[in-house]
Amino acid sequence: MKRLVLLFISCLSFTASFAGKKQVPAYLELQQPVNAINLVMIHDVISPPVAARYYAYAMLSAYQLVAKNDKEMVKPAAFIKSFPEIKPPAVKSYDHRIAAVYAIYETAKNMLPSGFMLQDDENAFTKQLLKNKIKQQDIDNALQAAVNVSSQIIGFSKIDNYSKLSAKLRYTPKKGEQYWYPTPPAYMEAVEPHWNSIRPLIADSAGQFKPKPPVEFSKDTTSRFYALAKEVINVSANLTPEQTNIADFWDCNPFAVTTSGHMAIGFKKISPGGHWMNIGTLAVKQANLNFDQSVLVITSEAITMMDAFICCWDEKYLVNRIRPETYINRYMDITWKPHLQTPPFPEYTSGHAIVSNSCATVLTFLLGDHFAYTDDTEVPFGVGPRSFTSFMQAASEASVSRLYGGIHYRDSIDEGNKQGVAAGNYIVARLKQAGVKPVVN
Repeated sequence: MKRLVLLFISCLSFTASFAGKKQVPAYLELQQPVNAINLVMIHDVISPPVAARYYAYAMLSAYQLVAKNDKEMVKPAAFIKSFPEIKPPAVKSYDHRIAAVYAIYETAKNMLPSGFMLQDDENAFTKQLLKNKIKQQDIDNALQAAVNVSSQIIGFSKIDNYSKLSAKLRYTPKKGEQYWYPTPPAYMEAVEPHWNSIRPLIADSAGQFKPKPPVEFSKDTTSRFYALAKEVINVSANLTPEQTNIADFWDCNPFAVTTSGHMAIGFKKISPGGHWMNIGTLAVKQANLNFDQSVLVITSEAITMMDAFICCWDEKYLVNRIRPETYINRYMDITWKPHLQTPPFPEYTSGHAIVSNSCATVLTFLLGDHFAYTDDTEVPFGVGPRSFTSFMQAASEASVSRLYGGIHYRDSIDEGNKQGVAAGNYIVARLKQAGVKPVVN
């Protein structure tokens, strides 16, 4: 685990380039707490929608502290629905930057199932501060402020209905040839079938960004649906090395299972949300943003992901469409297997398409539409790095990777792209209305 931590952090730091004087000292860079949270999520096998929720509240803790101390920063209540009045810390003077970083750790520590693992990261952070000649009293004051605000943000998280999910009835796959059914090799149960009951942070409702209806299910060999499945087969049979690399780079399957005889072996990876969070942290570092600007960008991205996943999961379980692997094995080729392992939830629309496009839309608003960068998020998992000329180019590649991987039909990707852009545009509009401005012109 320690080897993975070191590799993960070192790989995510070598691509950043700086113009002029460095604005954020190393001990305040957001890559550190985000990477630490990623590693705990990988350990816990946190599903994509749940991971996005944790990122959102952890970053909101940091944002609240920044907004309280930076007069130019828009208050979270201006764009977060029903955001509570946060009582100020008892300590009057503190470094809000140190407090914000510690609050990210603290919030995740108290929300994640294995959050206790972040205690070592908190301790390492305070030691890092001392090595940088930060006075103990200043550290104590900042940590006191962080704990105070973090506890209130966690209190706010408790009204989003997450605690009610465990009381929901256990999900049973719908009967009917057109509906989703668990896929090999593990035949895992459906992931978060009731996620649409989670309260969004900015969006009006889970069903707000409706895509058009999917292509109608059919077994007729002359039908549009059959043609969609046939395309999946044809693409998978003729993958180029570049297409294979793209599929692997954007796999982001938190828990893939392979079998050897009677033994099942699980492989843990970063989630789609974790991948985009890392894109955000390397982007703010490359742009040489100051600390407060960096928190604004990463928080905006995190809350976008949370709402995008809620809307995506609403559509997935409403349509409940069969995955290509199941359809192809039943009606076309019993021996066919996708390049990537099929994730355990319904097909329409593509989650990677929605989340990638919504994040890319918000990042483009904040950082510009020609932001070139190199993404090495997947290097610790044996893939990459890959370079992009813009966030939207990356989102487009992430979306089509699901066709190359054999886990989505073309219309699910195309409509997921539109759904993601619609969600991103709505959040950008709300941010603008609140007074948030681009940080890079």
